[in-house]
Amino acid sequence: MAFESLSDKLSEAFKRLRSKGKLKESDVKEAMREVRLALLEADVNYKVAKDFIAAVTEKAIGDEVLESLTPAQQVIKIVNDEMTALMGSVNARINMSSKIPTIIMMCGLQGAGKTTHSGKLALYFKNQGKRPLLVACDVYRPAAIKQLQVVGEKIGVPVFEMGAGNPVEIAQKAVSHAKDHGNDIVILDTAGRLHIDEELMNELKTIKAEVKPHEILLVIDAMTGQDAVNAAQAFDEALGIDGTILTKLDGDTRGGAALSVRAVTGKPIKFAGTGEKLEDLEVFYPDRMASRILGMGDVLTLIEKAQTTVDEKKALEMAKKLKQNSFDMNDLLDQMQQIKSMGPLSQVLGMLPGLSGKIGDAEAAQGEAELKKVEAIISSMTKLEREKPTVINPSRKRRIAAGSGTRVEDVNRLLRQFEQMQKVMKQLGGKSGSGKKRRRMPFGGMPF
Repeated sequence: MAFESLSDKLSEAFKRLRSKGKLKESDVKEAMREVRLALLEADVNYKVAKDFIAAVTEKAIGDEVLESLTPAQQVIKIVNDEMTALMGSVNARINMSSKIPTIIMMCGLQGAGKTTHSGKLALYFKNQGKRPLLVACDVYRPAAIKQLQVVGEKIGVPVFEMGAGNPVEIAQKAVSHAKDHGNDIVILDTAGRLHIDEELMNELKTIKAEVKPHEILLVIDAMTGQDAVNAAQAFDEALGIDGTILTKLDGDTRGGAALSVRAVTGKPIKFAGTGEKLEDLEVFYPDRMASRILGMGDVLTLIEKAQTTVDEKKALEMAKKLKQNSFDMNDLLDQMQQIKSMGPLSQVLGMLPGLSGKIGDAEAAQGEAELKKVEAIISSMTKLEREKPTVINPSRKRRIAAGSGTRVEDVNRLLRQFEQMQKVMKQLGGKSGSGKKRRRMPFGGMPF
């Protein structure tokens, strides 16, 4: 998970600060040395790390902080504020044209995920009620056009292509096509190279000059660390990019690119790719990312994920079932599947305050395995058994265990947990009828 190592090291540094109570200037400087080392190990640009530590130290050793009743908390707040400022302070939006179509030019090196993220961006706009058009301008990479067509088909977005033609001409004709067919967003998937060269840049400059895109987005791979920042700087100097999309933030990356790219280029990160699915694209909020890095969670993004993935109709039905105390195994299975649709368990739990950076790969894998086991057990039950788990006798338990590839002990554990869950639901249902307004719980009331 991105920033895991950085989050752990920062947590340790702040833990030592909290244990000291009243702080001295030497305590702050010692903590800042640890923070600086953590940043450098996370592959944050050396100058960016140096300037960041200088700014935090200057504010943290003031009388207002050192003489505060909670000096450690004040220092953490300063680190949080400076980290937010480092990544851009506020969310930067896409430059939308007053006349349709808005043209977005995607660029980047080969392997950064440009074609996939062109699709992700198209899906993002489609979900906002827009009518995007994907354009295959990468005529050099084998199967690049086919890849874009497959992505477009998956998300239900049209793809404009002219085979291995001239990329500039393809871009121009795609814009005319969009005007004729009512597409209000045009996303140009341009060619990449394994490294930056003059031929690539000249082609991109020509497309920019002829098509005049309203937004130039650079797709960079967070796992390449400082190389990503260097690439961003080179593309910005040649093209004048408007922002970046940072990919693979869900991977085993040290996160230095996210903390360095804006400071080095002056251009904001606008989106972050957080998984392999085409839905795994998040608007980048610097304050929320700073909170995640510092282990404070990101509840707002979690709520937004829930709103986009949880079926509102099903949630209302679930609330009704809870009130009537008619919650069964079918409902449990449905709730689990909705939670799974929000992304990897480690990612979801990492957005909760206190858990960010503390859910390691081993714990996440164990949690995912438990969810799969429960899903398999419920799937091996008959319709009657799901609706009335009380009918499950020893012979039924043996059959369910055999069918799900689990043990009878696993079936017994699930049934005990479900029984306890029903008791909790009954208590909540009873309280809801006492004249007080019942508080709506997420996921239809599941006590996960």
